[in-house]
Amino acid sequence: MNRFRLPEHLKVEAGIFNDIPDAMEDVFPGLHRKKAILVTEENLKNIFEKIIAEIRRDFESCELYLISSADYDSSTALAKYITMQDIAVVIGFGGGTVLDLAKFAAFVSKAKYISLPTTLSNDSLASPVAVLGTTGKARKSFKCTIPDAILVDTDVIKSAPVRQLLSGIGDTISKDTALYDWKLAGEKAGDKVDDFAYMMSRMAYDSLRHSTDAELKSDDFLTRLTRALVMGGLAMEIAGSSRPSSGSEHLFCHALEEYFYEEVNVPHGIAVAMGSVGAAVFQGRKPDEILELIRAYGIPAKPSENKVTKDIFIGAWQRAASTRADRYTVLNEADLGNEALEKIYELMEERL
Repeated sequence: MNRFRLPEHLKVEAGIFNDIPDAMEDVFPGLHRKKAILVTEENLKNIFEKIIAEIRRDFESCELYLISSADYDSSTALAKYITMQDIAVVIGFGGGTVLDLAKFAAFVSKAKYISLPTTLSNDSLASPVAVLGTTGKARKSFKCTIPDAILVDTDVIKSAPVRQLLSGIGDTISKDTALYDWKLAGEKAGDKVDDFAYMMSRMAYDSLRHSTDAELKSDDFLTRLTRALVMGGLAMEIAGSSRPSSGSEHLFCHALEEYFYEEVNVPHGIAVAMGSVGAAVFQGRKPDEILELIRAYGIPAKPSENKVTKDIFIGAWQRAASTRADRYTVLNEADLGNEALEKIYELMEERL
């Protein structure tokens, strides 16, 4: 029997950040009396000064905590502070890096955690995983628990750059190749494939596959994208690993981050969308659907437009498997020779 947690609340509404305790009163009565800490970063504090002030006013005691870097040491330092100050509620306000740091700190300190995303750039708003910096530019995924509540204010999300929404769409598109790799790992390496988690992740992908003509900043599409990202996060919680949402395309992204950080800085969701094209080819499938989705949504995944040269592209794929040596993917059996990778690069340059 699988054991997993679900958020007590998932609400997507305009203006919901203005009344958080009341929105959660049915599950967390008296939340406004709990000692709270709102975790964000300096630039978001300046952009959303009025909203942050309103959130803090809704609690009798709510301290503002600004992070400077999203690494493991910073997160554990925050966890220590939360414990020492007897803080009961952690509120993460920001994008993926802020949410991951706050989520892991809440997990370590055993505090309640409320996720308030300011963008929909990836599934960190709901996943049971926190990606944090370790040494140098390297990042590692740490297991934690999913948020107790996820509140999405569409007014706030609409103010985010479109590129960040495209990153969230790219992260969802990448589930197609991730699921293929998970099935492959089940057949070749004996990994357990949870049917329900698989279905949840597939539903996340399908929900955007049929919505390419949507207005990206409409309430309807933002609700759909939120649900897709949350479904991806919950699929990981159900599976007990990141396999429903992370395959060879994510390993390509990790390699870019770890080995080529001085040359390129591609947003996570855009990098994994880029990686999904190559992953589909390695998997023996035509990449046409993924290429069409990338074009339809206008995701800027063309390698050269992200300063990913042919040499970087080849190098990232050839090092990708080493970023998660314990994870079986199609890379364990794919042709990663220069000639094969050059063909994929040229295909993407031509069709994106």
